Amino acid sequence: MNVEILLRNVTESDLPVFFEQQLDPEAAAMAAFPSRDRESFMMHWAKIMADKTVILKTILFDGQVAGSMVSWEMLGEREVGYWLGKEFWGRGIASESLRQFLGVVKPRPLFAHVARHNVASKRVLEKCGFTMIGEDKFTDRIGNEVEEFILKLNGHGSDKAETV
Repeated sequence: MNVEILLRNVTESDLPVFFEQQLDPEAAAMAAFPSRDRESFMMHWAKIMADKTVILKTILFDGQVAGSMVSWEMLGEREVGYWLGKEFWGRGIASESLRQFLGVVKPRPLFAHVARHNVASKRVLEKCGFTMIGEDKFTDRIGNEVEEFILKLNGHGSDKAETV
């Protein structure tokens, strides 16, 4: 069976799927990112989609909306992040999607932050050429302290990606 992973521009019709994905308690805990209520979520995404400096892609797995990829500027650095619906975990989708996304997002270096306990996400980043450069702590928007790894990609990254 040949299953296809594609990235395409985010559309408003993707948002209800993204909303449901971020409601999953296990996924939210893994990402160390508290779920938003529908109104807050839609306002957040409207802001992101209106920002021309943000690069957004929807991950399609075998034609289904599986998650999203995003790159944005923060404090003068280009960041990258992603969210994959829990039902799509463990199939190499995140690694392949990030590899494709790195071909779209050209500026280097790129930075990524991953919750310390999210070993699978750290591995995805490392497979795509990111290296750990440090650790940090921050307080999320609801007051939880989160420990995280900071990773950096110089060069292409996707050239170093392992076969998934």
